[in-house]
Amino acid sequence: MKSDSAIAQEATMLPIAMIAKQLGLADEEWEPYGRYKAKIHVDVLEKMKNHPDGKLILVTAMSPTPAGEGKSTVTIGLAQALNKLSQRAIAAIREPSLGPNFGLKGGAAGGGYSQVLPMSDINLHFTGDFHAITTAHNLLAALIDNHLYQGNELHIDPDRVTWRRVLDINDRSLRQVAIGLGGRGNGVTREAGFDITVASEIMALLCLVENATELKDALARMLIGYTYENVPVTVSDLGVQGALAALLKDAIHPNLVQTIENTPAIIHGGPFGNIAHGCNSLIATQMALKLGEYVVTEAGFGADLGAEKFFDIKCRRGQLEPSAAVIVATVRALKYHGGIPKKDLTIEDLAAITRGFANLAHHARIVSEYHVPFVIALNRFPTDTDAELAHVEKLCAEHGFRVALTEVFAKGGAGGMELARAIMETIDHSEMSFAPIYDVEQSLLNKIEIICKKVYGARTVQFTDVAKRQLADCDRHGWSNLPICMAKTPYSFSDNPSLIGDVQEFTITIRDIRPSLGAEFLVCLTGDIMTMPGLPKHPHALKVDLDESGQVTGLF
Repeated sequence: MKSDSAIAQEATMLPIAMIAKQLGLADEEWEPYGRYKAKIHVDVLEKMKNHPDGKLILVTAMSPTPAGEGKSTVTIGLAQALNKLSQRAIAAIREPSLGPNFGLKGGAAGGGYSQVLPMSDINLHFTGDFHAITTAHNLLAALIDNHLYQGNELHIDPDRVTWRRVLDINDRSLRQVAIGLGGRGNGVTREAGFDITVASEIMALLCLVENATELKDALARMLIGYTYENVPVTVSDLGVQGALAALLKDAIHPNLVQTIENTPAIIHGGPFGNIAHGCNSLIATQMALKLGEYVVTEAGFGADLGAEKFFDIKCRRGQLEPSAAVIVATVRALKYHGGIPKKDLTIEDLAAITRGFANLAHHARIVSEYHVPFVIALNRFPTDTDAELAHVEKLCAEHGFRVALTEVFAKGGAGGMELARAIMETIDHSEMSFAPIYDVEQSLLNKIEIICKKVYGARTVQFTDVAKRQLADCDRHGWSNLPICMAKTPYSFSDNPSLIGDVQEFTITIRDIRPSLGAEFLVCLTGDIMTMPGLPKHPHALKVDLDESGQVTGLF
């Protein structure tokens, strides 16, 4: 089979004006960014507020292998398949981060014959949204340090500045840095650090607001540190929310592109799934629901991370009602969670699949806890044997799970027809009524324990002394009624990535709690989760190149 890059370069794209017309958008409601990209004006959402919503389908997955299980590919392929069945479907997905693009996983625009195009643009700078977010975030960091240098009227304690800097590249050397070195003229000397852009609170809140007014209000709420008297200091105290909003004036508008089969795709925002809430923007999803009959969206990693946050944070915030979910499973992930080393995942092993199926069953239980019907998408890889695929289907039948063999990578929409029909039938026959798993008015301790015990399956939850003090601070400052955003490894239900399968009787440790007052959730960091990833020994950047014709190669 041809490479993803070759398939993308050979595809026939329609002018973006034709895709906009396909969605019924008037000329003044979108702005072209070249021939094949556009931004849809955020005001379209307000204009269409009385239009009925389409059906919302979430694509999630079992616990992945480090290489991923093709969740984005299935999302795109399912949207294409629904269109082949004469349904007006739209894919609503996240923008890729440069960090994993050049790090471990490579590009994140789908794959094979289920890609969004123009693939290289989307994977690289796209329409500049991430650059705007990075710049706004770092402008705020510079303004904070300038305030400290220029007399510090707000009495901010330099040792309690919580606002770090960001960069959309994996760079472990920037996790902890010293700034202001070289004398008084270079600013106040203090410890600081960098996170990856997709961990920025500005990224998170941009993906949870519904208009420009809400954006500015959310920016104003962001916590930047504490005074010497332990009083929280926010962006509104500095009075710079207007400047930050100005930098984001274009980034707030969702991006319109197309799939390899010319199905419309709205791509906007990209908070990390293991650090932030891992979903595309609320604006993009709501807009797609007004423009389409079916909206296929995704959330980062497995159901324990992405789906939980999608249901408890995004759906709660936007009053979304998901109609169904797709849980992506692969033979290789089942064998991986059955205890097979990564190097041996291509070897047929039905016993390992049986052992690893407990992991998939756990993710199915998670989705069921939210009263959302689901279909298992058995995403076929070239190394899968017929016996292995049949064995997975047998196990699904024994557990009462509806399963659909999915071959959208190799066949595009045609390879997702079984999945599309299964999802449509599941939606039509479902009598479930979606509900988040906790009430925001519950105590912080209760909300954290519900996620850790009911979703992850933990036996106990323990808090470091730092986290205990932060819990008390959140109560004292009136932040207890915010949703919880867990930062946890995606490779295990526990906070230890080496504990694979359906691990039982484990303890989750909450080591740090960071208030994201602009995004309106509290981030709870567990285990060794890093907000600035590092590059692997052989980063994917070694494969990326620009050929003589100006084409980017090696992103996949």
